Amino acid sequence: MKPLNSAARDNAREFDVHLKRIRRNRFLVLGRAGIDLYADPPGTRMEEARKFTSALGGSAANMAAGITRLGGFASLVTAVSDDAVGRFTLNELRRYGVATDHVKTVGGEARNSLAVVETRAENCQSVIYRNDAADFLINTEQMEHIGYGEFGALIVTGTALAVEPSRSAVFMAILMASEAGLPVIIDVDYRPYSWISGADAAATCKRAASLSDVVVGNDAEFAVMANGGDGLALARELASTSAAIAIYKMGEKGAVTFGGGQSFETGIFRVKALKPTGAGDAFMAGLVTGLAGGHALSDCLRRGSASAAIVVTRVGCAPAMPTSVELDDFLARHPESI
Repeated sequence: MKPLNSAARDNAREFDVHLKRIRRNRFLVLGRAGIDLYADPPGTRMEEARKFTSALGGSAANMAAGITRLGGFASLVTAVSDDAVGRFTLNELRRYGVATDHVKTVGGEARNSLAVVETRAENCQSVIYRNDAADFLINTEQMEHIGYGEFGALIVTGTALAVEPSRSAVFMAILMASEAGLPVIIDVDYRPYSWISGADAAATCKRAASLSDVVVGNDAEFAVMANGGDGLALARELASTSAAIAIYKMGEKGAVTFGGGQSFETGIFRVKALKPTGAGDAFMAGLVTGLAGGHALSDCLRRGSASAAIVVTRVGCAPAMPTSVELDDFLARHPESI
């Protein structure tokens, strides 16, 4: 472990206060929800599929489902279309035990996002439809009616920052959560097709990250926030200035975490993957419920990595999320990551 500077240690002490809130295990999750269609049976190429299976989709919805599967409480803040697909999404959220009090229904031409996906480990195709996405219509008025004091933390996903009015809604939610004493956790979740330019994404995501207590992203996402510069250096800088924890994920190479006045590396769990999708959402669910459970930060990283490893061995994203029993059993059988 490498020591960080005094500002980072101050952030760590402040985060100790935030941990008391996180241990309520009640999370407000802001971002997209939609429907996933998986080419069936697993291994089938999309263009050759004769049938598809449906599931809850969208990064924020998947995280919320993962949190509830691991014994936490999650309330989703999003918008869904006023049609059968929107009702399907609401029904699925409720089936996973995700609270929908802060899900808005919108009419007009807005439609829920759709992902058509293959269950393939190699050359996995994923086709995303997000024209006039309903979840981009969350607004600041919606954020004003949330009782932030009921929750232990706010989790925001970077996709919601791509356009207005959801961009302003995210920043208002961050402000109101911070004023209520909630720690803010951001998953950068950069999807280039949603943004007008890389420069806009860099400036906006970096601003949101600088207002967050925990910043989670992969190497490509930190590079975007660094405007093509050194993403690892940016992660260290955020943990040295504004954030208490910055997690720099590197795929099969594991992650580097800056937090608690230290930096450390963690590995992954080697499994036989069916597909690559859903790992990031599962990682977040395992991480935050680990923090809520009072685990050491390094153990929380292991729980996040183990959750991700489980999900890539199963069909779907939300349906593949492990229960707490399954996660504990996996960790017992895989005591060491690599």
